[in-house]
Amino acid sequence: MGKSELYVILGAGVIGLTIALELKQRCPSADIIIVAQHLPGDRSKYYASPWAGANWMPMAKDSGPEEEREAVTYRRFAQMVREGSHDAGIYAMDIRAIFDQTKDKAGLLSTGTDRIWYDSLVPGGLRDLPDATLPKDACFGFDMSTFVIDTQRYLAWLQVSALQKGIDIRRGYYESLTGLFGALPGAKAYFNCTGIGAKRLGDVQDSSVYPQRGQILLVESPKEPIGRMYLRASARQGIEPTYVFPRGDRGGVILGGCRQPDNWDGEVDPELAEDIKRRCCALCPELGKPEDLKIIQQGVGLRPARKDGARVERELIAGANVVHAYGVAGAGYQCSWGLAKDSVDLVQNWSRL
Repeated sequence: MGKSELYVILGAGVIGLTIALELKQRCPSADIIIVAQHLPGDRSKYYASPWAGANWMPMAKDSGPEEEREAVTYRRFAQMVREGSHDAGIYAMDIRAIFDQTKDKAGLLSTGTDRIWYDSLVPGGLRDLPDATLPKDACFGFDMSTFVIDTQRYLAWLQVSALQKGIDIRRGYYESLTGLFGALPGAKAYFNCTGIGAKRLGDVQDSSVYPQRGQILLVESPKEPIGRMYLRASARQGIEPTYVFPRGDRGGVILGGCRQPDNWDGEVDPELAEDIKRRCCALCPELGKPEDLKIIQQGVGLRPARKDGARVERELIAGANVVHAYGVAGAGYQCSWGLAKDSVDLVQNWSRL
């Protein structure tokens, strides 16, 4: 028998793990190695995936591949829920999104259109809120059927799924891609899924990568379950979004947040935490009073943003085939399966050249 093809993935956040599963599904006989400094269960400001809210709430508006990546992921999450993948930590749940600017100024309309693209994707579309129900100073809002993600459970599920499929997961740190090539030579392709690490990774050193600092609180669920997620912001990618994401019966409730560009501080800001509690309780009365919230955990993560948008492309480095897949900022979960598809497509299209 011939030797199996080898693929190496650098990074074990939601993007790296999802690419590994997509690759194994499409290349079942391949040997796949994930190597990463941080793995599910770790806590580091540089390992953004565990600190995400998270949910499926689009940020893309390019009338192109970014929207398609999010659509692919929505359909995949819907399939998982239909098939009863309860261990994955993905649950169907409505979100109530409220914005303090008009649709165009809030950054919701697809490029060159007057529409919000996912209105035609989600079951029932976007259900506009009557003006009388909007909070003070809000311009518009809608309810939408979507998904909430318990990121701790989902990352663990991705990891276990990869191990069950024979994917090799190793802890390791490399200062450069060429160092990785030397340690694991002969791969058909190397996937660079290093997120914020791409800024310093040798042979990449992408100066357009920068952190978007986020801060969250995990609090105990109130006695009466919260039936939906809440989001309020001046714009879809505003610097101070307020969000409430219930994580089911046992997962508590995530409160956030902020989006602070070029802020590397990994310490919890107590004043910001108090502000988040006040904002979230005002948005979601079911939470009760800010002073009565029971905090389970607080944390800070650095979303891996990129000035030129996500980098999803192939490159030949020192004779090795590299696929870059990083720079998605806070959209990692909601674009993960679509981005994985595009990344694996690059390898397979490359092979046909």
